[in-house]
Amino acid sequence: MAKKRNGRQDAIREIVRNKNVRTQRVLVEELKKQGYDCTQATVSRDIADMGLRKLPEGVYVLAEDLHLQRMVSELVIEVVHAGNLVIVKAQPGTASGIAAAIDAAELPEVLGSLAGNDTILVITRTDEDGAHLEQIISKLCDPRS
Repeated sequence: MAKKRNGRQDAIREIVRNKNVRTQRVLVEELKKQGYDCTQATVSRDIADMGLRKLPEGVYVLAEDLHLQRMVSELVIEVVHAGNLVIVKAQPGTASGIAAAIDAAELPEVLGSLAGNDTILVITRTDEDGAHLEQIISKLCDPRS
């Protein structure tokens, strides 16, 4: 049972990070696409266990990503990737705080980050991880997109 729940919660984590999930019903449908047969009540318990929050824009965000989302939405100007390197441009003087938030989120794609005054270099495992991280940060910049 616990193993199944952990796998489902890992799937929820991935879905919430990659899609704009606004309702529990949508989350149940996404889980079913991945082979998880669960009810809305089960997903509701998972949401509570995982500490998911709903942003004012109406989308779910992981508790560990909430601080990152706030930092990114207020301070990030641009994000681009080149292979497994992701460059994040930010307001002057804020890069180290954003880098710390990226590190604290423990994103599986991220190997580490370096911060200057207004620029962060994030190193990911693969080129695909770089593209995925760019997508995640861009989504956090504008959760409606």
